[in-house]
Amino acid sequence: MKKPLRYILLGITLLALQQVRSQENNPYRDSVVQLYGVVMTADSLQGIPSCSVIVEGKGRGTVTSYDGVFSIAVLKGDKITFSSVGFKDRSILIPHNLEGNQYSVIQLLVTDTAYLPATILKPRPSREQFERDFVNVKISDDLYETARKNTDEATRRILIRSMPADGREAVNYQLRQQATKAYYSGQVPPMNILNPAAWADFIQAWKRGDFKSKN
Repeated sequence: MKKPLRYILLGITLLALQQVRSQENNPYRDSVVQLYGVVMTADSLQGIPSCSVIVEGKGRGTVTSYDGVFSIAVLKGDKITFSSVGFKDRSILIPHNLEGNQYSVIQLLVTDTAYLPATILKPRPSREQFERDFVNVKISDDLYETARKNTDEATRRILIRSMPADGREAVNYQLRQQATKAYYSGQVPPMNILNPAAWADFIQAWKRGDFKSKN
């Protein structure tokens, strides 16, 4: 039992020595750098809050605090880009031969001027000016004829029948159906074929042309 245990301890020792050697030979063992500093405006030296500090090509970064202070872990050789709305982007490169594992920077950003197209502000017309322009506007005969046809009573009735009902009309129709069903509950509903008022409405609709073909 002692010989297998001795082999197990020897294997664990060799494995530990191999891990120590791999760490010593790892080129990234001492490449981690704590980057910290402050981002300020170049003209007034005011801290820029919420400025993006991005490690290019790594998909990670951080933002500055209310005073423009930031801190992030990077690698030697990384490219860091500082960007903020209203300022030009700036980039720095972490030195490969940096001694130690800390790197501080004071980054100044220059204001980026954006020129917008000219905007002309006009006063709101008065009621008299609006009425004058509305009355004097020229309407072509084609548009006037189209408006006249669309306002015809028979055309409007055809449009009402052909267009689908909206939500309000559908709900009102359903409520009327439920009210009628509850009103005539337990009895036979009246037959409109014997209702003189219904016949009068039918005759009036026939005279108006409500039953004409839509085409």
